[in-house]
Amino acid sequence: MFFSEQFITTVILVTLIGSYLIDNLADFLNLGNLNQPLPEEFKNDYKQEKYNKSQEYLKTNTKFGFITSSFDLVIILLFWFSGGFQYVDSFARSFGYNSIVTGLLFTGMLLIFKFLLSLPFGIYSTFVIEEKYGFNKTTARVFITDILKSIILSVILGGILLSFIFWVFQSGGKYAWIFCWAFSTVFLLIVQYIVPTWIMPLFNKFTPMEEGSLKEAILHYAKSINFSLANIFVMDGSKRSSKSNAFFTGFGKNKRIVLFDTLIKEQTTKELVSVLAHEMGHFKKKHIIKRMITGIIQMGFIFFLISIFISHEALFHAFFMENVSIYAGLIFFSMLYSPIDLFISIILQVLSRKDEYEADRFAAQTLKDSKALIGALKKLSVHNLSNLTPHPFYVFLNYSHPPVLERIKTLKSL
Repeated sequence: MFFSEQFITTVILVTLIGSYLIDNLADFLNLGNLNQPLPEEFKNDYKQEKYNKSQEYLKTNTKFGFITSSFDLVIILLFWFSGGFQYVDSFARSFGYNSIVTGLLFTGMLLIFKFLLSLPFGIYSTFVIEEKYGFNKTTARVFITDILKSIILSVILGGILLSFIFWVFQSGGKYAWIFCWAFSTVFLLIVQYIVPTWIMPLFNKFTPMEEGSLKEAILHYAKSINFSLANIFVMDGSKRSSKSNAFFTGFGKNKRIVLFDTLIKEQTTKELVSVLAHEMGHFKKKHIIKRMITGIIQMGFIFFLISIFISHEALFHAFFMENVSIYAGLIFFSMLYSPIDLFISIILQVLSRKDEYEADRFAAQTLKDSKALIGALKKLSVHNLSNLTPHPFYVFLNYSHPPVLERIKTLKSL
């Protein structure tokens, strides 16, 4: 009935190596597109010297990405074929705890191992690359406390979710995947609800926007489109980086619009309102709800497949495991699922880019002006040293937003 050990090994190997080659091909094509001159649209916004800097920034990050992805691929193959999973499983079992605690130990040790290997790359990216190009504002203290807070949150939230999944798959019978799907959905919705008020403030300071012309303009626009807005916050994004952004988070009474303090310094009032009009457009066009529903459906599909493969012995033999377990099955299934995940992620990227166009159009039409949003997009691109001429194949694989020149072209056509 089920797939053989050799088939499973081949699928995972082809996916790992194939994804690596495809990603690096996209990077190579993307770098090739840097030969293009400064686009005419940005002649008055980008000084040639800064444009050259943005190209160097892309080259540096691409080369660094090649090193990290190559390292990751080598490590996972060495760990896999040297019996690393079996060694960790034996060590976790040696404590003599029940299967749920053993599963948490097994998963935790793998995550710690992965974190320790990736830490030097994270340090180099933050304190060397981002520092070199003038973005990094993170201190060593902030960097370390961010890590500690993330670990504590992962242990608490991840521990709760995984413990329930382990327990249900062990005792829930053929309908276990439905119980896991239902619980995970409720759990993630609760987390999403508390993120703005409980989790995000652990990392950044959120200050209610001061009274003034900017707040008045935002509230006036929100009222004009019948958008209930009580929470407008300014986030101290400059605590970590000089890059700018704005986003919409939460839902229900906890929904809020957030602007980086760095964004406010760079943009005019009209431009800031246009950026927030875009974010409100996502809400008014129900993009957030659609994405949430899509994610829940995808999660149900994944749990259904997990229920089929989680105890399949050939899956464990492919990873040189002596014992079949729910916790290890989840890890191995995630690797087996990766070809499907790659395909789905590409589809979701296409839909996301479509949503971004729609939110741009909503902002331009409700403001009866596209110039402000165009100006905001240009300033964001210049300030963040964004790539103005990405290769179409790279966009197809990696972009959740359309390239800025295409967004501007579309806005001008309205």
